[in-house]
Amino acid sequence: MSRLIVVSNRVSAPKDPAAGSAGGLAMALSAALKRYDGLWFGWSGETVETFNGQMKVEDRAGVTVATIPLEAQDVDEYYNGYANRTLWPLFHHRIDLTAYERSYSSGYERTNRRFAEVLHPLIARDDLIWVHDYHLIPLASYLRERGVKNRIGFFLHTPWPARQLLVTLPHHKAMVEAMLAYDLVGFHTEEWRQLFCDYVTNEAGGRVEADGTVHAFGRTTRTGVFPIGIDVQAFVSARDSELGRRTFNRMQASAGERAMIVGIDRLDYSKGLEERLAGLQQLLADHADWHRKLFLLQITPLSRDTVDSYQDIRGRLDSLAGHINGAFADMDWQPIRYLNRSYRRDQLAGICRAAKVGLVTPLRDGMNLVAKEYVAAQDEDDPGVLILSRFAGAAEQMRDAILVNPFAREEVADAILKALTMPLEERQHRWRSLMKVVQDTDVSLWRDRYVRALQRPIEEMAAAPKRRRHTTA
Repeated sequence: MSRLIVVSNRVSAPKDPAAGSAGGLAMALSAALKRYDGLWFGWSGETVETFNGQMKVEDRAGVTVATIPLEAQDVDEYYNGYANRTLWPLFHHRIDLTAYERSYSSGYERTNRRFAEVLHPLIARDDLIWVHDYHLIPLASYLRERGVKNRIGFFLHTPWPARQLLVTLPHHKAMVEAMLAYDLVGFHTEEWRQLFCDYVTNEAGGRVEADGTVHAFGRTTRTGVFPIGIDVQAFVSARDSELGRRTFNRMQASAGERAMIVGIDRLDYSKGLEERLAGLQQLLADHADWHRKLFLLQITPLSRDTVDSYQDIRGRLDSLAGHINGAFADMDWQPIRYLNRSYRRDQLAGICRAAKVGLVTPLRDGMNLVAKEYVAAQDEDDPGVLILSRFAGAAEQMRDAILVNPFAREEVADAILKALTMPLEERQHRWRSLMKVVQDTDVSLWRDRYVRALQRPIEEMAAAPKRRRHTTA
């Protein structure tokens, strides 16, 4: 059986598999690495003055992890620069925030080459290599330069941008050409895959076959849709754990007779947090009868606080939340509880279960697993209602959520009111449909589907439809 090598910007394999805060993706990949006797390779998160090839190899709960440090210049240009100031805003359609600086792209190329240089000697002949996310798009091309013939797959955890925006990126063709060094490129949704194929056909002069095989730049690569999910059983177990139950009881007691609406998002301009607060503000302005009857618990851990745009949005959110509370709060009630801190997974599960409404309104998102976690946390006899942005990847699957345009504050306000007044029978019907989606896209199923697809040679994929046609003829 082939060994699996997972490559990501940061290695998130948990040191303690019982840790309540361990993410579902980390747990699923860790399980795959154990099954395939694999290796997880990436940045340690540490910086050094000069990189001289140092690498740390350790065992984390049965998973072999290999990490390297980066120089401070690499972190500034590759991570804070090209990854988070260039690609992240561009891929989320925020070209107004996108910074195109030559030093950023140079640092991105240099760091990816360094990853390839250190990883190359670790690769055995039959290893499968699975590269994750926008930080490492050119990695396969640099490995190919070093003679690596192995099957290499790539999975993008963000949206793919529209062609008309992607062409604003200097050297955009070189980036897409580098992606065709992979054997399989995976996306969360058909929309993201179609946008990629649109670039290939209309900008790169390539062609796309009906099965998703792409031909361009003299190369052939398969594309596929692999919607990621959560570790359903682990999340339900976290919800039902002692801390999960205590958190649920605590939040119920805190809410009293008021309906709690919950939002859980990393601090990021793509999450639609300002628009969400504006929607709640509109509801309070239009429906005075709902004053004192509801509140929004917005949990927003800080992130990337060295990037200017993240500092800016933090200031705006602090101001907006304060303004809304100042305008509508009473001595014993405020409509927004705004928290800049992280919580354990079992605590979040208890919070979600206690919330009558889950408000998930990103302006653009690759998938958004909070939507699926909210559904999994619910009591099937008395479930809450999910409000979901139609611009989240999850909306392609979760059609029985209340889908909204987060840019339209009145639409968000109307959706909140609809969720709060929805009859029990309709809530149960919607929840059952959504829970089936959550179960059918469990993160372990996502992982296994992708690895199986990566293992299949492109010749076999191309021949499969012919065999089916011959059999049915």
